[in-house]
Amino acid sequence: MRILICGLGSIGRRHLRNLVLLGVEDLFLLRSGKSTLPDEGISDFPQERDLEKALERWEPDAVIISNPTSLHMEVALPAAEDGCHIFLEKPVSHSMEGLDVLEETLLHTGKQALVGFQFRYHPGLKQVKRLIQEGAIGDVIGVRVNWGEYLPDWHPWEDYRLSYSARRDLGGGVVLTLCHPFDYLRWLVGDIIEVTAELNTSAALELDVEDSAEIILRFESGVLGNVHLDYLTRPPNHCLEIVGTQGTLHWGNEDGGVRWWSTSTDAWLTITAPVGFERNHLFLDEMRHFLGVMAGEESPICTLKDGIRTLQIVLAAQQSSLKGHRIPLPISESRLENH
Repeated sequence: MRILICGLGSIGRRHLRNLVLLGVEDLFLLRSGKSTLPDEGISDFPQERDLEKALERWEPDAVIISNPTSLHMEVALPAAEDGCHIFLEKPVSHSMEGLDVLEETLLHTGKQALVGFQFRYHPGLKQVKRLIQEGAIGDVIGVRVNWGEYLPDWHPWEDYRLSYSARRDLGGGVVLTLCHPFDYLRWLVGDIIEVTAELNTSAALELDVEDSAEIILRFESGVLGNVHLDYLTRPPNHCLEIVGTQGTLHWGNEDGGVRWWSTSTDAWLTITAPVGFERNHLFLDEMRHFLGVMAGEESPICTLKDGIRTLQIVLAAQQSSLKGHRIPLPISESRLENH
């Protein structure tokens, strides 16, 4: 398997290290030369600066796209046209432009796309999904997510104001950058059909993008959810609460465990994360799955359509805050099938 990695920031380098751990030998790098990280650990891999030359020189089977969000389509479209499988980091883009062409191209070539929402591989969230499906808390009636992390602490080696997360021109802002909950809530609870949001840019971080957001989601089932996102919270806090007619589930990213309260037991049960679990296991499982997708042995668990739906939610949140009212989402294929 010949894999080209485009974008060698922290996440691109993580994918590179994990692919090496998984035994992939034919790895090639497409670099802009703008990384704030040193060349340590990547200088021995073949490198190119031009995408067309890289595709022609190495003829990769797949391209991993981990460059800044606003530049995703500049790589994804030519790579798909060249017949490559695509691993596309989240969010899939900062706008809808080019995504329909990407879908059509992949359909034509028969290649697959996997979107990098790594929380779908989290053992705690898998337990949450299992418990919901088994009716452990009855019918879901409400969901809440709180996720705050102090942006200057993310990459201490660089000026946070120059990072893609902080720059509008690179597709930054807290709603795009921390869009994971929109994906895992759809995965856990069902499709989202309406968004109401307030976005705010405080003076604390000197950014030109929003650094906090309060977002209300209406699910196809009628359930309401609330998502709070910010770049300001210290220490970091990322947690999920799902309330049902017969109980409640709590998941926390800090320890990875799940707490489950049921009306039948009138007590809390704790499901701890697996012994030895660490954050990189999510990314390892993600790359392992992508290799299976490339080999035709597995179907993508987070498809391009999933990634596009999450982007539609993000764009609806931005539009809602700007216009001051709730925004309905386009009819999805799953909803069309139900009518």
